[in-house]
Parts: sequence; C-alpha cells; structure tokens
Amino acid sequence: MTESAATDAESATLLIVEDDPTFARTLRRSFERRGYRVSSAASPDEAESLCSAEDFDYAVVDLKLGASSGLSVVQALHARSPETRIVVLTGYASIATAVEAIKLGASHYLAKPSNTDDIEAAFTSGEGDASVPVDGRKSSIKTLEWEYIHRTLVECEFNISEAARRLGLHRRTLARKLEKRQV
Repeated sequence: MTESAATDAESATLLIVEDDPTFARTLRRSFERRGYRVSSAASPDEAESLCSAEDFDYAVVDLKLGASSGLSVVQALHARSPETRIVVLTGYASIATAVEAIKLGASHYLAKPSNTDDIEAAFTSGEGDASVPVDGRKSSIKTLEWEYIHRTLVECEFNISEAARRLGLHRRTLARKLEKRQV
C-alpha cells in the first residue's frame, strides 16, 4: 500500500469478507460512495481467491463466517500483504479473539454494531488511544430492539410464530418488523 492510497480513498482497494449478504451489500455500497474500489467474499475460500488476484489496501473481515473463523482470513491476508490494514468486525466480541486477531495481523477489532465511519476511522488509526472510554458506545433503541429480536429468532431457530410468542408480539407485527430489516 502506498502512502497516497492510504490518504486517497479514490484509489484505495477494499476487501469485505462477510457471510451476511445484506450487511455485506450495505457496507459495499457505503464504501463505494466514499470512493473505494470494493471486492467482497462470503467465505475464507472466496477471500483467498480474490487475494491471489489482487493486493488490497484495506480489509474488513467478519470474525464468524458460517462454520469458519475469520481469523484464518486475517492470517492469510497479513501473510500475503503485511501492509493491508485489516479490521475485524464481530457480533461475538471477546478478549481472546481480539488478542488473537491482533496477533495474526489485524490492525483493529470492532464489535458490532459498527458503521462505515467507525470502520474508516479504524483504518486510519495507527496507534492505540489511551483516552478511549471504558464504558463503550451507547446503542440506539432501534438497534437494541433489533438485536433482541434477532437473538430471540436464533433461539427459536427462526420460527417466526414461536419468536413472536416469546417477544409478546402478534406474528404479523413481527413479520412487518422483519420486512423492514432483513435477518
């Protein structure tokens, strides 16, 4: 990665490795609007194939890729191109995985929900920040509601009727909420 690629998003290349197609599409569009040239993969094998064809300036890697670990992608990306700024993004944040991600070559580790601004800031932050608040960022009520609905859906193995019963909602109300924000 050249110094000009680091400062000029117009020429920056980005790899998104995310198995959730809706989230991957959203991230892709957002970064493309900012001038990045974006490639995306849904599995470690797809990511490896893309990396063999091109070096990337930046990468966003989901920690959990179906049954696979995104840590293997981080390791392979870093081995192939140590200059790539890799951000690990996860809904399953833990100290152990954060430590391993950094050891394997990630430059940053973010817990979901994180937005494009958070990710882009992580790309450019080269050093630690001792002033980071310990209590974390507050989530909006809509985000908390969505996370609770999604967690309940997972517990019910995506059975809408059972999830609605557990949430105390009418089935059609839950279905409308899910139409607004795809699972």
